[in-house]
Amino acid sequence: MSRIRELPKVELHVHIEGTLEPDLVVELAHDQGIELPYPDAEVLRERYVFADLSSFLDIYYANLDVLRRRHDFARLAYEYGARAHLAGVVHAEVFFDPQAHRSRGVPLHDVVGGLVDGFDDARAEFGVTTDLIACFLRDRPVAEASAVLDELVDMSAPIVGVGLDSAEIGNPAAPFAEVFARAAALGLRRVAHAGEESGPESVREAIEELAVHRVDHGIRSVDDPGVMAQLAAHRIPLTVCPLSNVRLRTVADLASHPLPHLIEAGVVVTINSDDPAYFGGHVDDNFLAVAEQFALTDDTLAQLARNSVTASFLPQERRDTVLAQIDEWLAAGHPPPVE
Repeated sequence: MSRIRELPKVELHVHIEGTLEPDLVVELAHDQGIELPYPDAEVLRERYVFADLSSFLDIYYANLDVLRRRHDFARLAYEYGARAHLAGVVHAEVFFDPQAHRSRGVPLHDVVGGLVDGFDDARAEFGVTTDLIACFLRDRPVAEASAVLDELVDMSAPIVGVGLDSAEIGNPAAPFAEVFARAAALGLRRVAHAGEESGPESVREAIEELAVHRVDHGIRSVDDPGVMAQLAAHRIPLTVCPLSNVRLRTVADLASHPLPHLIEAGVVVTINSDDPAYFGGHVDDNFLAVAEQFALTDDTLAQLARNSVTASFLPQERRDTVLAQIDEWLAAGHPPPVE
C-alpha cells in the first residue's frame, strides 16, 4: 500500500459532498444542535449498504443537512485535502453540487467561499492543489441549471468547468446542451456522468450533445464497440471509479469490472474515488484494489496515473512536473542492476 500511496496522482472524479465522513456528519450536527435520526457515526456507517444509485442518493442528500455554514464547507474541503495528500494526490478537480445546497437555502457565496477557504488551507499545509467543477443535477429542471450558471458567473466563482451528475436513468443529457454551450462560450471545460447506470448510448449522448472533454464513469461503453472506438480515437478520457461501481452494484464484483477491457481497447482510463466516504475507499484504495484484482504492473499503474495528468485541466508546465514525478516513482521501483 505504501508504494501505491507514493505514486503521484491527479484525481478527476470526486464529489466533495461524497467525502463527508460519518464522524464529521455527527460532529457538525452536534455543533449546530441538529438532531440526527441515528445515535452515532458507527450506526450511520452501517447504513451504507446500497441497492443502486437511488438508494445511495437518498442518504447522501439527507447527510447534507449538516452543511449549512461557510465553516462547514471549509472543514469538508480541508479534510478531503488532508486525506488526499495521504493518498498521493498532488492535484484534484473536485465536483460540487450547487443546487443541492441552494435548494436548502444555503447561499452559494458560503458554499464556494467555504470550499475555497478549506482548499487554500489544505494547499498551504499539504501542497495539494485543487480546482472546482460545478455540477448540474440532471434530475432537476434545465432552467434551474441555467440560473445556477448565471449566479456562479455573477459572483465570479473560481470554477474551471461544469459537469452533470445525479440519477442517470430517465434523465437524458441532451436537454442540457444549451447550458453546456453557454458554459463553453464562457471558456469553461465540460464533463458529464454517463454510462454508469445507463448504457453506451448515454456516453455517446454526452459526447455528441454536450461536447464533453471527459466522461465520468463511462464503464458501459464496453457494451458498444462503436463507442469504444470513438473514445479511443478521439482520446476522450473516462474517469472510472471501481469501488463505487461495486458498491452501487453497477458491476457484480470487482473481478467483473470492465477496466481491463477498457485499457486493452486503448481508452484513456483514469482511476478515481467518486464518493469515498460512502464507497469504502479513496483513490489510493481504488488503485490498490484494481492492482491486486487484475495483477497490474507498476508500468500499468504509472500509465493510469499519467492518464489522469494528461486528462486534467492543468496548465502544461504543471502537467510536465507531475509526469516527471510519476516517472521518478516508476524508476524507483526498478533500480538499475548492480555492476
